[in-house]
Amino acid sequence: MTALPNRSSFVAGLLMATMGAISFGINIVFAQMSATAGIHGSVILFYRVFLMLPLALIALWFSATPQRIDPSERGAIILMGLTSSAVSLCYIMSVAYIPVTVAAVLFYTFPIVIVLTQPIIDKTPFHPFLLWIALMAFAGILMVLSPNGQTLDPIGLALAGGASLAATVQFFAGSRSPRSSTLPKLIILQILMLPAATITMLISVGLPSLDIFLRAPWAAGLTIAGYGVGFVLQLLALNRISPAVAGLVFCLEPVVASLSANLILDENLTLYQYGGGAVVLAAILVNIIHEHHRMKAPDPS
Repeated sequence: MTALPNRSSFVAGLLMATMGAISFGINIVFAQMSATAGIHGSVILFYRVFLMLPLALIALWFSATPQRIDPSERGAIILMGLTSSAVSLCYIMSVAYIPVTVAAVLFYTFPIVIVLTQPIIDKTPFHPFLLWIALMAFAGILMVLSPNGQTLDPIGLALAGGASLAATVQFFAGSRSPRSSTLPKLIILQILMLPAATITMLISVGLPSLDIFLRAPWAAGLTIAGYGVGFVLQLLALNRISPAVAGLVFCLEPVVASLSANLILDENLTLYQYGGGAVVLAAILVNIIHEHHRMKAPDPS
């Protein structure tokens, strides 16, 4: 069973999850700019993992604080690495069969799956109120992304659904290693993710030359940096807040992506889409208030 965090840890985790979601959301826009310039998503996926590994090793080398992996948490860290790979692989592959907006809507069912499965996995009471909040956030995402009705390839639907399930396991696994230091954990995760990223790139486009990044150096660089910042913040947040709370906060990602596309790419948003963003924000705020009251409530034991 996962214990309730103390208030300061909860606030810190909430801020980290929020900043991580914002980083991932802005990152999507730069990824789109990179793709428009001809830099395939699998190439970005490979280099963001490939570059994070030596950077984490350098940071570990110069770290002044003890860095260790708790032996009891190795399994959870390995599981998070494998599911992180599965999320990226399934998500990137799904958009070859179905529109990005449809893939995103299917992917962001994972907070609902987390809410439904957390009572079973963590042996905690089921809170119907939390399910309503998750459904509210999902409805807002539907409004923001506004997918159009069309014939959809079942392979793409299965891949996007697989990404959602992998993200569910990823969030649970990420919350199971609070005693392990972040840097060595990050290194292990990148080592586990590198083979999948390499295979995906080789299958998709082969081995591209480095001058491919000259097509959009700033966009590619910011995509890689945005992912790195978001991923580290996700790791830190999952040490402090529950998977359900973190999953709901990460519903901000598509909202931020849409707003960023509006500001950076001049993509017009309708009033209906702005309303969807407001619904997502309202759901997250209601969830924060709900968790705050739960922490203030006396322990029945």
